[in-house]
Amino acid sequence: MKTKKLDKYFLLSWRKAWIIIVGWFLAVMLHNAISALFNFEEAVFFIIAVILMPIYFLIVLVYSLIKKLKIGNNSRL
Repeated sequence: MKTKKLDKYFLLSWRKAWIIIVGWFLAVMLHNAISALFNFEEAVFFIIAVILMPIYFLIVLVYSLIKKLKIGNNSRL
C-alpha cells in the first residue's frame, strides 16, 4: 500500500515531466516579474526554480530508474 502512494508522487511520467518543466518556467518568470515590477528581490520563487524543482526531478528520475530495474529483475526470476 505504501509503494502505491510513493509511486503517485515519485514515478516519472510524461505528464509529471511537463508539470516540472512548466513549474520551473513559471517560477523563473514570477521571480523576474516580481523583481522588475516591485524593484524587490524575493527568494521564494528563486529557491523553487533553482533548488526545489531540480532536486525533485532528480529524486523522481532515480526512483523511476530503480523501480524499472527492480521490476525488470523480478521478471527474469
